[in-house]
Amino acid sequence: MKAVLISEITPAEKVELVEIDIPKVRPGWVLVKVKAFGMNHSEQILRLSEIKAPYIQKPAIPGIECAGMIEDPSDSGLKKGQRIVALMGGMGRSFNGSYAEYALLPIKNVFPIESDLEWEKIAAVPETYFTAWGSLFECLDLKEEDCLLIRGATCALGYASIQIAKAYGCKVIATTHRESKLELIKDADEQVLDNGKLEGRVKGVTKALDLVGPKYLKDTLRVVNRGGIVCQTGILGGVYSLNGFDPIKDIPNSVYLTGFFSNYPKEKTISDIFMFIKKHKISPIIGAKYDFKDIKGACIALDNGKINGKIVVNVDV
Repeated sequence: MKAVLISEITPAEKVELVEIDIPKVRPGWVLVKVKAFGMNHSEQILRLSEIKAPYIQKPAIPGIECAGMIEDPSDSGLKKGQRIVALMGGMGRSFNGSYAEYALLPIKNVFPIESDLEWEKIAAVPETYFTAWGSLFECLDLKEEDCLLIRGATCALGYASIQIAKAYGCKVIATTHRESKLELIKDADEQVLDNGKLEGRVKGVTKALDLVGPKYLKDTLRVVNRGGIVCQTGILGGVYSLNGFDPIKDIPNSVYLTGFFSNYPKEKTISDIFMFIKKHKISPIIGAKYDFKDIKGACIALDNGKINGKIVVNVDV
């Protein structure tokens, strides 16, 4: 089969397909024929730095999610040809991931789905919509009557969060730091140009999904109403930690701060997401599509960061 295999720091320009053996099935694992996969910044981090870490299996096939069909169900109880998605739990790091024509994956990472969407649309769902869903409902306890602020909304996770929250019945305020991108968040009820200070500029916010991260987190905490919740899920601001953060002084009284970690998906959650998408006729937003033979171009696009929305790679074309 064809796959991307890396053992050292690999800039996008050096990504290439190689021929390797199709992995052999063993108990507790299933063989998946990959139809398509979404791309994530996590894989960029792996290629450009994390590949050096001792906990990474090397050589590694990157890719933390995919959509495909069961090729060999092993002892899983699944059926050959069954539609599935797979994500997280060490995929692409502790064991080989989705940048391949076939993937050998632990049963716990593989979830059967029912969907009429085409493969590229299905591939845009797993990591992005699972993270949005967990942030909104598990962490923010989103209600129909909420006014949700999505800070840093012009990314795949932001677009998915807008879609879910609007379908659920919430008012949504979305921000971007670039005026040229305001049109991209037009589905929100309000669009705000973010200059780093939202305090005093937005009103009525009961829940906030902060995708910018520590760079503006203190400001986000001051934006929500008393009793409001802030979930920090993204790090688009490029600041990964907040040195000198004082929870007593920096978290306003009666405001709650949480975060979502997407490493442990469950079958019910994945099923609920696909049922919600079908019920509300949501079409996952794709920023760019590539064929697997042009995986180098897809990685260059990912590293450039100029694609508005999810990058999806079609493997079985």
